[in-house]
Amino acid sequence: MSQLFAVKPVDRLLAEAREAGEGALTRALGPMNLVALGIGAVIGAGIFVITGSAAAQFAGPAIVISFLLAGLGCAFAGLCYAELASMIPVAGSAYTYGYATLGEIFAWIIGWDLVLEYAFSAATVASGWGATMVSLLQDFGINLPPQFIETPGSLLVHYHGRWEPISTLAPALQAAGVNIDSLPHATGLFNLPACLAVIAVTAILVVGIRQSANFNVAVVFIKVGAVIVFIIIAAAYLWKNPQVAATNWTPFIPPNKGHYGEFGWSGISRGAAVIFFAYIGFDAVSTAAQEAKNPQRDMPIGILGSLAVCTVLYILVAALLTGIVHYPQLNVAAPVAVGIDVAGVRWGSLLVKGGSLAGLSTVMLVTLMGQSRIFYTMSKDGLLPRWASTVHPRFRTPWISTIVVGVAVAVFAGLIPISALGQLVSIGTLFAFIIVCAAVLILRSRRPDLPRAFRTPYSPMTPVLGIVISLYLMLSLPLDTWMRLGAWLLIGVFIYFGYSRRHSRIGKERETRASA
Repeated sequence: MSQLFAVKPVDRLLAEAREAGEGALTRALGPMNLVALGIGAVIGAGIFVITGSAAAQFAGPAIVISFLLAGLGCAFAGLCYAELASMIPVAGSAYTYGYATLGEIFAWIIGWDLVLEYAFSAATVASGWGATMVSLLQDFGINLPPQFIETPGSLLVHYHGRWEPISTLAPALQAAGVNIDSLPHATGLFNLPACLAVIAVTAILVVGIRQSANFNVAVVFIKVGAVIVFIIIAAAYLWKNPQVAATNWTPFIPPNKGHYGEFGWSGISRGAAVIFFAYIGFDAVSTAAQEAKNPQRDMPIGILGSLAVCTVLYILVAALLTGIVHYPQLNVAAPVAVGIDVAGVRWGSLLVKGGSLAGLSTVMLVTLMGQSRIFYTMSKDGLLPRWASTVHPRFRTPWISTIVVGVAVAVFAGLIPISALGQLVSIGTLFAFIIVCAAVLILRSRRPDLPRAFRTPYSPMTPVLGIVISLYLMLSLPLDTWMRLGAWLLIGVFIYFGYSRRHSRIGKERETRASA
């Protein structure tokens, strides 16, 4: 029983962070790379994928308030991440912090939970990438076979030369008086564009962290430029057509429909919980701590800098998107593409859709990188098989882990609908944030002597507020999401007792000392 709560000494973690040689990761990332990694993960998932569906289903134009609420919770959690990442600069994120504070069983649960946060996030974003690519190709009259552009069971119709999901097109067809049954229909079998996108990003990650980071920095500039172009075009359109914004923003907070989470103030809370996973960029920065040149200085810059930039852009895009398009029409995988089409600026539409593809590519890159690094760290601790921490002799990346994660995510993206993926990611992210905030409180009590290059201000108030807001948003998610989380964690517990507990390095060392 004592092994379940055995902690990994912080001094040992720091020694591992200083390891070098063939089996170690390369320290190649500076502060610009880390900020770009954060922006690469954050700008994309929320703006290009989830904003529309959260507005359409939960909050309406008040999705802006949802972003403010989620950003507030992220700010508290981000300050805690900054302290831990500067103090324990080891790949592994919340898993590593949990191992140092709460014990092995909690570390395993957190590591298993982070699969929801990273792998399922990458699959969610890949779905948005696929939808944007299909939309862009259809702009040029290229129609892919409809059976291979959506997940199994999704219904599509052919209208005005384009295949669109019925759920997306139904409101517009009803308004135009068009009978859906009179249009050609198709049923999705596999989302092939999403699958291929994940495979391509996985190949980039296998080649090397330096090449991946440089690719990410270049693409971040492209997609931030695309976001700014959308903001300018949408703002100009609404400036010329203020009546459109007045109509679409009224009422700003749609009245509740009689159930928790269906608009009203409870809808704002649920909207914040659903879009929360869009902020995992600064979390992904912490997984690269062991590859940072100067983690004590650079990790806080990367975490807090990317969070600040992205929160401002999120709020602007959410406000303009719901102003330019009536929120019920935004329940699509590529809402920004819909918004720019409404503005009628063709060159802007092509630029923004291209930027969306770039943005979603970097989100996949950062989240897939984060997942493989967490598996790398868990494998080094003996909680996963040794192959997960095998480093390629030439590229110096955990290549087997990267490939395994990439293949699994490609299958998820091709088969699972985006709505089911998104809420699982959110609840997994919120759970990890609670652990990180708790870890700051515990380490402040147990190891006040440890050097902290960055200290979370106003502690313990800041970590406590991070825990409270994250828990509140978790409780705002529907019951079936909690049930999926419970089932996922139960599978993880079986794996722990079936494999990890018997192979744990900490456990074996304790047995050796006990028998000596």
